Amino acid sequence: MREAYHVELEQLAQNLAVMSGQVADAMERATQALLDADLGLAEQVISDDAKVDDARADCEEQAYALLALQAPVATDLRTVLAAIHAAESLERMGDLALHVAKAARRRHPDAVLPEQVRDDFAKMGKVAVRLARQAEQVIKTRDVDAARSLETEDDAVDEIHRNLFTVIMGNDWPHGVAAAVDVTLLGRFYERYADHAVSVARRMVFVVTGKMPGYGSDEDV
Repeated sequence: MREAYHVELEQLAQNLAVMSGQVADAMERATQALLDADLGLAEQVISDDAKVDDARADCEEQAYALLALQAPVATDLRTVLAAIHAAESLERMGDLALHVAKAARRRHPDAVLPEQVRDDFAKMGKVAVRLARQAEQVIKTRDVDAARSLETEDDAVDEIHRNLFTVIMGNDWPHGVAAAVDVTLLGRFYERYADHAVSVARRMVFVVTGKMPGYGSDEDV
């Protein structure tokens, strides 16, 4: 019975890792759709979002069943609680990729991004996807050092995000208010996506150490 229980715990972790891969794929495609005004990719991200929602529901159902039926304690209890919170963060990451894809679709066939900020978004997209892939590996390995390394990657996204405000508030911004609003919202989506990836990694630190690293408010999309 206990062996089956631990198999279920491991399966829960594997399901979370798969979910992290899903949202990494979603942001990778959404970023490409944004940069290339690719309607097909945008539509794929939009239609696939339901799979991420279903994955979260499955993870939470499995976690609550383990709580109710197995009454886990110590590390096992931390694993189940972390899974519930991580599934929520991963689902929000999927939503943020969805928002990016919808922006690309809304402006199609026109490009959303002025040339002036394309490189910034290309960089943010690469880092955001890398963070999600790293979170996937952290879920699988529970490597505390690897989990903590995500903080540095997140700082890079924060720096680019801050730079975007400097660009759109500058006197030489020629693209108007609508473009500035698009850039502001899209920058926020990437910044929040990265924050949620870090939150997932922090949950894995909690599983291993029993201590939740300090963090700011990362609960709102």
